[in-house]
Amino acid sequence: MEVLIKGGQLILSLAILVTLHELGHFLAARAFGIRVEKFFIFFDAWGKKLFSFKYKETEYGIGWLPLGGYVKISGMIDESVDKEQMKKPAESWEFRSKPAWQRFIVMIGGIVMNLILGFLLFWMVLYRYESKYLPIESVNEKGIVASQTAQEIGFANGDKLLQVNGKEKIRFKDFTSIEVLFGAEISIERNGVVKKVQIPSDFISRKGKKMLLFEPQSEVFVKSLTTKLNPNATNAGLLVNDQIMDVNGSKVLGFGDLVDKLGNFKGDTADLLIQRDNIPLYIKCLVDSTGKIGIAPDIRFSKLKQKSYTLSEAFAFGLNDGWNMIYYNAAGFGKIFNGEIKATDSVQSPIGIANLFPSKWEWSIFWRLTAIISLILAFMNALPIPALDGGHMLFLIIEMIQRKPLSDRTLLIAQYIGMAILLSLMAFAFGNDIFKLFTNGF
Repeated sequence: MEVLIKGGQLILSLAILVTLHELGHFLAARAFGIRVEKFFIFFDAWGKKLFSFKYKETEYGIGWLPLGGYVKISGMIDESVDKEQMKKPAESWEFRSKPAWQRFIVMIGGIVMNLILGFLLFWMVLYRYESKYLPIESVNEKGIVASQTAQEIGFANGDKLLQVNGKEKIRFKDFTSIEVLFGAEISIERNGVVKKVQIPSDFISRKGKKMLLFEPQSEVFVKSLTTKLNPNATNAGLLVNDQIMDVNGSKVLGFGDLVDKLGNFKGDTADLLIQRDNIPLYIKCLVDSTGKIGIAPDIRFSKLKQKSYTLSEAFAFGLNDGWNMIYYNAAGFGKIFNGEIKATDSVQSPIGIANLFPSKWEWSIFWRLTAIISLILAFMNALPIPALDGGHMLFLIIEMIQRKPLSDRTLLIAQYIGMAILLSLMAFAFGNDIFKLFTNGF
């Protein structure tokens, strides 16, 4: 059932993204009087399709292979490689008969739609689902709780966060963003003295990078017991809504702090002080070899004042978060080519992407992941690789500069090369994810 739920979320997300991406191409083409022969969500590989109908000159349908989608634009050298059509004289309603600037707009139309959707979804998620944020001044009243990883870098409990790369931030989450993980300089105040801590540039590729750097002081309650996966908490007598106060006499300051403290008792028994219905209780709990006891946490910030997003704030922060997602995905590509990040850790097929979705359907997570994937698709499609939109756009820019189109032979060869590159990347991504699946690498 878990696989079906994750797969269902991925398929719905891709269906939305593909439809809007191809709609961008379709609307731009129709605006310039270009005929669109097919509009398919997912691929009808080898001529097999789940459903289709024809309206005017366009066939609309749903393919069986959920790896993307396409619009077949008349008179365009694309993945269909329709050589017979290209041998005929150009018609007025064909792509190749239009000015280069119009063809460029048709090609960029899908990317623009993905960008618009991604930014709008970031805005919606902040305003509708997150609704509130932790202001950094509220967190700084008591200072941060630094994880063991953060302490190794140079942070300490009680530090007050000031700036990221010389810029002041309003929200606490901006100090734990992808910008920080890619190697930012964090300005802090410690005991009245301002200091700077540099996050290593290779931090995001380090083992254990998913651990929190730092967190606000918070209370940790038991949200649920993961009895089937790990019965230790259940066997120890922990119950839902218990608050975990300290571990072996050391006060728990937040969930990351609890993880660090339990990590010191791997394969051993830890003494937990919990509070149940305002009554303190001491419980001995076995910690497994990974440092876990078998709970899902409920993290509460009852002592910290939160602020509600206004509509305009959510829009501004949504644009900022979306732009950072695009910028640091591009930076991630650079780190892959420089060898700072392993391709096996970063490149994912639909199998790996599906695993990002939760096992229970949560709309807030679904829409946030859809927003992220939409912006990543926009970036990927803009890459100057033949067969991608970016490749077509590059050739059109060359055409506009030299004031004459590239030959059909050149475009056909480029299309074949681009398809070979994409198929190779796809084979690598699927092979990598299948290997991880069977070796519990996710």
